[in-house]
Amino acid sequence: MNSRLASELKLRYSPIAILFSDEKPMESLQFQEGKRGCVIAMLTAAAKGRTAVFDRSTSGCLGGAVGLGFGNAYPHFPGGIEYFLSTGRGEGYPEGEAYIKTPELGSDFADNLPYTDLPFKYVIFKPLSLVDLSNEKPELITIYANPDQLSALVVLANYDRPGNDNAIIPFGAGCQSICLMPHHESKQARPRAVVGMIDITARPMVDADILSFTVPYTMFLSMEENIPDSFLEKHDWLKVRKRIPDPQ
Repeated sequence: MNSRLASELKLRYSPIAILFSDEKPMESLQFQEGKRGCVIAMLTAAAKGRTAVFDRSTSGCLGGAVGLGFGNAYPHFPGGIEYFLSTGRGEGYPEGEAYIKTPELGSDFADNLPYTDLPFKYVIFKPLSLVDLSNEKPELITIYANPDQLSALVVLANYDRPGNDNAIIPFGAGCQSICLMPHHESKQARPRAVVGMIDITARPMVDADILSFTVPYTMFLSMEENIPDSFLEKHDWLKVRKRIPDPQ
């Protein structure tokens, strides 16, 4: 599928389709079973043209299982996820990340995540340009965007919707911001875009000037359809667009 939005914004990387399936795609990247890896590294590989696939035994880590929608794996976290996110527990357990001040607040964060257990075997990351819409239907679309591009995406997300909060930046892991949280939004009466990649641990997996922007596929199609007659054809945006480097 070709994306006019990718062209209008001069995106550096292809939009990434996130699909759920019981069939494993051919010639796809996949972590080895039980081996540690970062979901966002696979997302970046998909942005650069590869297809990546995950199942419940190849999600990279317990957090990856949660972020991909394979249920709540946090009860199995050594020493407790609330300590890992905050102060650490000592006693040989993993060092705390200090992203949350106290274990109590860490518990509150974990307790309020929109956990889901997808009724599918695989979660697939695939460049949107390689998606065959005749037999594939994306659930979510993730875009890697720099500040100028992200500004346009947030404005366009609000363009045909009431309110001014049609894009949100929730705290969470990188994988939660591109799969778990957007999937939750897709089930709401008024789904919102999710801006992500604020996860400090995952930041090394993306370019320094990049954040993610993820929307349900239906919302992405609406944004594509809204390009004509929108601000993307007006002087102010065209002035900004000029300073965005042409994609290689």
